[in-house]
Amino acid sequence: MAFTLRQVQYFVAVAEHGTISHAAQALSISQSSVTEAVRFLEDDLGVKLFDRHPRGLRITHKGHQFLRHATSILSEVSGARRALELEGEEITGTLQLGVTSLMAGYVMSDLLARYRRANPLVEVSAIEDNGEYLEHLLVGGELDVAVMVTSNLNDRMALQVEILEVSPYRLWLPIGHRLVAQDSITLDDLTGEQLIMLDIDEMGEAAVKLLSALGTRPKIAFRTKSVEAVRSLAATGAGIALLPDLVYRPWSLEGDRIVSRDVSGSLPVVQVGMAWRKGSPLSKAARDFITIAQEHRSVRDRQK
Repeated sequence: MAFTLRQVQYFVAVAEHGTISHAAQALSISQSSVTEAVRFLEDDLGVKLFDRHPRGLRITHKGHQFLRHATSILSEVSGARRALELEGEEITGTLQLGVTSLMAGYVMSDLLARYRRANPLVEVSAIEDNGEYLEHLLVGGELDVAVMVTSNLNDRMALQVEILEVSPYRLWLPIGHRLVAQDSITLDDLTGEQLIMLDIDEMGEAAVKLLSALGTRPKIAFRTKSVEAVRSLAATGAGIALLPDLVYRPWSLEGDRIVSRDVSGSLPVVQVGMAWRKGSPLSKAARDFITIAQEHRSVRDRQK
């Protein structure tokens, strides 16, 4: 028997929330229903989607692969509904958006351009700030939707979350670095290396926690809020960087080459997504922003 859309929805909720109980609460269903859906999917697909541990579930590599397809499936269905609901109708009103610094440059610009073309009569207002403050504004009803890193939210119980992209951490190196020639790189190989930290959207904190937890004490060479500065510093040999693949580009502004390499071991991933206040009625303008973001994600997934 083939899996259902509802089972796919339950799987995505577990991937977003990290535990069966939190996913069940977000979906307003029983934990047993979510557990059964995940088990059915694993049996039907013949792969293990999650590793179980005492504090919840950790998505596997195969789970990440299926997650891209699952979110694409749900967004296609949502897009079909939107096309039928909005046929011949123009949306008006206002849309209050929040965005974190990193997402402003790498996610929001293209997404917002698509939204403005689809809804020219909607007045859009956006604010850029850190994730914690945007959560506060969402819960307080001052924002309709925020685009942000959702893997480290503080108030998951009050917010509805939808993943737009899952991006693994990778190592950035200058072209002549000793590690570039190695067939594989381990975290032990990073011992003693100078680390360049990107101090926005909790990127730097995540990299330091990662290395510290695995017994590698990081040496901080430089802290910056500029991705371009990280590229320039890494490309000229001032240090290495551990950052999500989402923000990788092979060249600095000065034209120096940057190499991106995988690191063997269990590196975390960054979940980029949308968040809005749970249980709060969304305006047509906000609902359409969410739908367009889902469709935009689906197009990117097909292009990968």
